[in-house]
Amino acid sequence: AAGNIMLLSVSVWSGASESTRILFHWLSGLIALPAVVYSGAVFFVSAWRSVRRGQTNMDVPISIGVLTAFGLSLYETFTHGAHAYFDAAVMLLFFLLIGRTLDHVMRERAMTAVRGLQHMMARSALVIDDSGGERRIPVDQIEPGMIVLIAAGERAPLNASVLEGASDLDLSLVSGESRPVAARVGDTLWAGALNLTGPLKAVVRAPARESFLADMLRMMEAAEQGRSSYRRIADRAAQLYAPAVHVLALLTLIGWWALAGDPHRAITIAVAVLIITCPCALGLAVPMAHIAAARRLFDAGVLVKDGAALERLAEIDTAIFDKTGTLTLPEPQLVEADERVEGALAQASALARYSAHPNARALAAQIVPALLSFEQVREYPGEGVEAVLEGVRYRLGRPDWALANPGSADDEDAVVFSGAGGLLARFRFEQRLRPGAEEAVAEFARLGVATEIVSGDHDEPVHALARALALRSYARLTPAQKVERLKALAATGHRTLMVGDGLNDAPALRAAHASMAAADATDIGRAAADFVFLRPSLLAAPETLITARVTAQRVRQNIALAVAYNILAVPLAVAGLVTPLIAAIAMSASSLLVVANTLRPVRSLVRG
Repeated sequence: AAGNIMLLSVSVWSGASESTRILFHWLSGLIALPAVVYSGAVFFVSAWRSVRRGQTNMDVPISIGVLTAFGLSLYETFTHGAHAYFDAAVMLLFFLLIGRTLDHVMRERAMTAVRGLQHMMARSALVIDDSGGERRIPVDQIEPGMIVLIAAGERAPLNASVLEGASDLDLSLVSGESRPVAARVGDTLWAGALNLTGPLKAVVRAPARESFLADMLRMMEAAEQGRSSYRRIADRAAQLYAPAVHVLALLTLIGWWALAGDPHRAITIAVAVLIITCPCALGLAVPMAHIAAARRLFDAGVLVKDGAALERLAEIDTAIFDKTGTLTLPEPQLVEADERVEGALAQASALARYSAHPNARALAAQIVPALLSFEQVREYPGEGVEAVLEGVRYRLGRPDWALANPGSADDEDAVVFSGAGGLLARFRFEQRLRPGAEEAVAEFARLGVATEIVSGDHDEPVHALARALALRSYARLTPAQKVERLKALAATGHRTLMVGDGLNDAPALRAAHASMAAADATDIGRAAADFVFLRPSLLAAPETLITARVTAQRVRQNIALAVAYNILAVPLAVAGLVTPLIAAIAMSASSLLVVANTLRPVRSLVRG
């Protein structure tokens, strides 16, 4: 619409006859009407809602300027006047919608966390009735006291207690436990816990609305509401900018009407003031700065989901790290393999391939297996895996289960491979530091950011890692306690960056001032975070902070340029030396100026 109206306007400026001018004004009005009504609706609705609440925002002067320019142009067209400003009204919307669209794209990326958790919650479960029959019913119809069957590889649908069976549970998503936890009769199952090795019968202890996942969802929704109250730079600027523009345009209208006695001229000059002071530069340059920074971070291996997160990240003074999967790699690593009998390592690796236990997977991945055909393979949940080969019974698992004399393993945390009860090989696993973890902590310190660990894991591994990295640490924290720690820091004036990975970190990721997750984090963890770094190194975290601070600096520069433009242009408009069309061109030029300033640091950052 802007392009077509501008073509018609060029013909009028070139000296078209009166009849041609009138025709082209009518054609311009017909093109502008649907464009203003449809494309301007987003601004008009926002402005009306703000005014109804007795407030003002950037959309109020935009709406007044567009509608006044359009209304005055219609009047000129009906009265066969010499000038119409349909081009100015539609050009305003064109430039403003570019900024609005860029901003909308980034905001949409940040709205997936809660929806993702809702998709993760089980829709149904297998219930065992009093007669022993099985039937699958919706989770919200399951009541406390019912018995559910949880197969290996499934997640617990509700909070429950183990009634029958034994298995290993992966609680890394739920509590941050770095090692699988044995589940026995009477143990508690939290909704979301992954059953690894054996089927379990469990009695439901709480309805779906009171499950662990439901509590997580409520915490994330509460954190999302807190995020929505954050006022962005453009919104804060609108508190002063919009009222000042309204007062200035009104005073210009009254002054010219009183001095010249010509209401038409007074309205035309007031419209020019509204257009030339329109916050188009601010509305375009802020999301442009965020998009440029997002592109630079993408090239560096970091995804940005929300432009407002860049502003929040630039303000942080404390970085909070989860341990398992964040400071350390998510999967256990084989760090020691002690072969007591030749060929035992290859045999152990071959047997490990029959188990889904994380330690077994790590062993099978690190050592080349032998070509063996084990018989009578059986996995004992919480203990290990057993098989027979050429009449000899082999076991891979806990020392007190696999060995006839467990003391020969020397380390109760070790995994051993035995034959006929004798020790053949000994393995030790641990979670290694994520690449760049030490450097990232040091870089945060250089940037003046305090660092600490909050983890659901046991005291010993958490505090040992904290001592190695010189961090303050908190262990055995539930998801709710992690959120409380963030709230305690916020209450003392600190603004935090949360770096996590699991489902148990999701509420904290949403509650923090800004948040980040690794690409190998859970789907919910990635969805809840503002930033996702794709490369393995944790150095992405301080590098993103540096980029955010530079971006915030450029946004402030853009606002200063917009203010300087108004200081120069507004007096000319108030003096009646600028028509609405010239005001629209000047407004567009100011937008191009701040966009050029936005792109400048991006290029220099990429070269650096």
